[in-house]
Amino acid sequence: MSRPSSFVPPVGARAYALATARGEFAVVDSPVAAGVEPRGVALLLPGFTGSKEDFNLLHPALGARGYRTVAVDGRGQYESDGPQNDESAYAQAELAQDVLAQAAAVGGGRPVHLLGHSLGGQIARAAVLLDPAPFRSLTLMASGPAQISTSQQQRVKLLRDALGVMSMGEVWEAMQALEAPEELDGEADEGAPADREDLRSRWLRNKPAQLLATGLQLCTEPDRVSELAALPLPYHVLSGARDDTWPVLLLDEMALRLRARRTVVDGAEHSPNTDRPAPTAEAIAAFWESTDG
Repeated sequence: MSRPSSFVPPVGARAYALATARGEFAVVDSPVAAGVEPRGVALLLPGFTGSKEDFNLLHPALGARGYRTVAVDGRGQYESDGPQNDESAYAQAELAQDVLAQAAAVGGGRPVHLLGHSLGGQIARAAVLLDPAPFRSLTLMASGPAQISTSQQQRVKLLRDALGVMSMGEVWEAMQALEAPEELDGEADEGAPADREDLRSRWLRNKPAQLLATGLQLCTEPDRVSELAALPLPYHVLSGARDDTWPVLLLDEMALRLRARRTVVDGAEHSPNTDRPAPTAEAIAAFWESTDG
């Protein structure tokens, strides 16, 4: 589970419900820094069990480079509503259509940069494959070409089995008991992790059907890199130096297949956005700037 430094939006950012053709979605919308010429708009999608707050440490640095950044909770994720028990509502095609609607709402008729972390990367990929026109670029952050690693598939299966017989609160307590002490109490390189109660509150507000459906997607996702490579869109594959969800060498290979820019953030693992936000934001902004012309 990703651990944002804080659930409070950064200074200048607004948290609100974004109205789209597919309904409302909770967002953190961070403007371009004062006195900086606007360069573009970006839509940021969080990963499995994550939320829009996972990008809080990136917003100020990206705003200083001229980018308005809008981080969104997907359908049934944290503060965005969705069906409690209908897994079909969270089919990948449905979530991809949501992203197209979100891009239309924030872009104002102009293409936006799209970034997805982990599961968010695979949903972003599905959206681009449905319609690349609303997007200026795609950044896949710690998000691989197909299903997650065998060890992570086993963890997701345990979670799916638990959700079938336990309440969300009971599952939370079980997850905390299984985590290593250093994982619970450790801090990211930049900024302290969010309070445990904030993380618990976020977990409890996820819809079980969303977790069940997207967890299955992570375990069964096919390789669609060739389809993506056929589109005339700039790509960026960014990851930490270590990743147990998709091996880093697999991400290297995917970047070659996509003819993508490749960034490896030293000292980061599966969540470079929270592990090492400063170099992560620098790499993202540099890529976006390279596509502006």
